[in-house]
Amino acid sequence: NYGKGRVIAITGTNGKTTTTSLVGQIMQEYHEKVYIVGNIGNPYTQEAPLMDEDTVSVAEISSVQLETIEYFHPQVSAILNITPDHLNRHHTMEAYVAAKEAVASHQTKNDICVLNYDNDYTRDFAGRCPATPVLFSSHHELENGYFLRGDKIIKSVNGEETELMDIHKDMNLVGLCNVENVMAAIAIAEGMQVPMETILTVIRGFHAVEHRIEFVATKGGVDYYNDSKGTNPDAAIQGIKAMSKPTVLIGGGYDKQSEYDEWIDSFDGKVKCLVLIGQTREKIAECARKHGFDKIRFADTYEECLKLCTELAQPGDAVLLSPACASWGMFPNYEVRGQLFKEYVHGLAE
Repeated sequence: NYGKGRVIAITGTNGKTTTTSLVGQIMQEYHEKVYIVGNIGNPYTQEAPLMDEDTVSVAEISSVQLETIEYFHPQVSAILNITPDHLNRHHTMEAYVAAKEAVASHQTKNDICVLNYDNDYTRDFAGRCPATPVLFSSHHELENGYFLRGDKIIKSVNGEETELMDIHKDMNLVGLCNVENVMAAIAIAEGMQVPMETILTVIRGFHAVEHRIEFVATKGGVDYYNDSKGTNPDAAIQGIKAMSKPTVLIGGGYDKQSEYDEWIDSFDGKVKCLVLIGQTREKIAECARKHGFDKIRFADTYEECLKLCTELAQPGDAVLLSPACASWGMFPNYEVRGQLFKEYVHGLAE
């Protein structure tokens, strides 16, 4: 209600932080006054008094914030995907989906809502969204929108195609989830009339957000990745998908009433051992065994867990912190969990 200027609002179960950071950098490259606010760690309320008519705000918005909006009207909104999360708060999937869709509730056809064509909930919303929908897809070729064909991101307008970039040569980010985040960012920035050349230049120089499939170091021939932001099974699936080596995986934490079946199924022969910590460790172990995965070790402390991973990993392997759970109980937040992991890794002898 109090923030002036133009607003970009980004929500979704996963990918929000990376997409918001990337869009923020693109906007800063093109506009004078840009605020990157919301769930990303910079409270909206803190910056709102500083905003004026020329300001562009890039906001990462959670479902919890969307439950109470009254006048919130972004020029460009985006729902990156919707999968079960925070059901301990919203109780039903319907309530959670409705909270996410509220991001566009005060938009008009003059505004844009960027949506993921591959997600059932967001594709369905495209048909009844009050804003003009703009779609992206990593699995389907679109007549109108942004899509992935082989290694190339393509923009299509009524079937007229433009090849924008090569995901291996022009991106530092890894994993299909990040290709989707990049496509969403391109769609959002174009929706804000930023020239494509500016958009692509920023993408080429953009590195992973801290704690999101972040490469830490190679020690003793083992690659260490910090994906502490993988706080739900769906986010953690993206972490596994991004791995290309035999992986020792750290999982477990606070119980958000998640189900772990799809996460276990995504191991796909890559996970050589699952080291579990925290409140959910028994629940996850039980689920893993049910799916025929029994290479499981328990650790009582974080330090014990990290030592165990170093012992289990052979040269040529990876160690991935991607817990599929919130950090509470053992840590104040996922940042501290990720930070301690990085300090431990940097402290290892070569």
